[in-house]
Amino acid sequence: MRWFRTLWAMVSVVALASCASVSPPAATTTPAASAAPPVAETEARAQKFVVVANPLAAEAGMAVLRRGGSAVDAAIAIQAMLSLVEPQSSGMGGGAFMTFYDGRTRAITVYDGREVAPAGATPGMFLDPAGKPLSFPEAVLSGRATGVPGAVALLKLAHDEHGALPWNGLFGDAERTAREGFTISPRLGGMLQGRFAELGAPDVRTYFRRPDGSMKQAGDRLLNPAYADFLRRLAAQGSDALYRGATAQRIVDRVQAGPLPGSMTLADLAAYRPVKREPVCGTFRVYRVCAPPPPASGVGMLELLSLLDKTDVATRGPADPQAWFLFAEASRIMYADRDRYVGDPAFVSVPVAGLLAPAYIAERAKLIGARAGAPPAAGTPAGAPRAANDNSREPMGTSHFIVGDANGNVVSMTTTVESIFGSGRMVDGFFLNNQMTDFAFAPRDDAGRAVANAVAPGKRPRSSMTPLILVDRDGRFAGAIGSAGGNAILAYVGKSLLAVAGWGLPMQEAIALPNLIARGANFNGEANKFVPAVTAGLAERGIEVRPGQGEDSGVHGVMVRDGRIDGGFDPRREGRVLIEPARVRLTR
Repeated sequence: MRWFRTLWAMVSVVALASCASVSPPAATTTPAASAAPPVAETEARAQKFVVVANPLAAEAGMAVLRRGGSAVDAAIAIQAMLSLVEPQSSGMGGGAFMTFYDGRTRAITVYDGREVAPAGATPGMFLDPAGKPLSFPEAVLSGRATGVPGAVALLKLAHDEHGALPWNGLFGDAERTAREGFTISPRLGGMLQGRFAELGAPDVRTYFRRPDGSMKQAGDRLLNPAYADFLRRLAAQGSDALYRGATAQRIVDRVQAGPLPGSMTLADLAAYRPVKREPVCGTFRVYRVCAPPPPASGVGMLELLSLLDKTDVATRGPADPQAWFLFAEASRIMYADRDRYVGDPAFVSVPVAGLLAPAYIAERAKLIGARAGAPPAAGTPAGAPRAANDNSREPMGTSHFIVGDANGNVVSMTTTVESIFGSGRMVDGFFLNNQMTDFAFAPRDDAGRAVANAVAPGKRPRSSMTPLILVDRDGRFAGAIGSAGGNAILAYVGKSLLAVAGWGLPMQEAIALPNLIARGANFNGEANKFVPAVTAGLAERGIEVRPGQGEDSGVHGVMVRDGRIDGGFDPRREGRVLIEPARVRLTR
């Protein structure tokens, strides 16, 4: 387990002020003997905490909490900053899911800010004249790729219900940073030197161009006065600054430009509404786990956890190849079901209860044998419609963050523009999403069966985003976790939650474990990070892990341990964990 300590030494968990505290790394224990971590005490001091993928965004969120802001207030400041400093992942032109825990009532609410297809969208919009699916790069860079953005509307609705500070006071840090400039981070700089189709888009090249015509690099200064002006209007006008008026017109103009112009109109933008949903919840170990329902993939996450609970994986640990084998096989079963059945519940029947029924889980768990075989087929849970397999790409963009305020409210939010820099098209200093490419390009399979995730006007594409909230048996907050990473989000979150709740690892060590994404016939992940004994053991069981998965994970998580926050950020990105004790005590 020496490599865990090495990883820990390489990452920096930041604590604020002299009274700040971050849970230190626990001594490594034998995983098989580790019990599930303790949940919240009867009385625990509330702690303000922020876990974000970028230090400037983390500081912006904590500054709001210090001013007496709520978790939602801080989330708004964080998103405004992320749109500027991490534009490859999320932004004001994208969408999000927020899972919100109310510290007073212990209620959990999901805010669905997923993009929607314009009224002019058609089932065949990603097919060429011969009826064949467009290439992915061609589709991503087209005007058809952009759905009506939802992140801003989600944040406005959540603020109306849970804000403590005025809306117009939440954008100052991001506006100032955009106007004065910031230093391009190594991660953003690395993306600018990558091989992504979006890097050839005119707006991307213009925004990141140096005076000599080359692309900016890490360490260069970047100003965005157009975004600063937009934030000033957003602060003054509310969400109307995006959905109506000059910015809305510019979005429409940019989307309707060639190649392959989209159909979005001013009416589409004005009609957008976020949706409040009840979470879908299940159990894992001693916790109740709550996640966004369809069109998000919380049901897939819960199916994976339920399948794992049918095995002895929690008695093993990260040095045991059988543990990784069980995780991989459970993942393949989950993905087979998720890929076939999950879609927008306003358009298709999603058998959520059937997928999570104990008898169905028990039957599916029997598919886990001694060796990895052919990819498992989707099952037939109660209430399942006749549906076709969906092979949507779901590229690797996205960001996840967690905020907790002094009153015990917690936000777990996953936010995205989809691919790297979204569609590569920019309006008022922010990139537009390419979320429509999360739909299946072909609406039916060769047998004529409809795909649950086919394009339709006003429909929300299926999402792998799954921001989780964990509570104890009395409904007290016990943790939160989520990740970036496209279709691999479920594997990233599942691995980390298994490690922290099953194997008893500190959150930072759990997140730092190698990633393994098993979907269909593919076993991708961080092949070179597994210890040789695990690699050999997996090979004996029919699994060869191959490198892959683009941006890799962006897991951020917190767990309550002995009344204190144990937070972790993904060392593959540039995250920060900021924690400050609050001045109030919560009676729980």
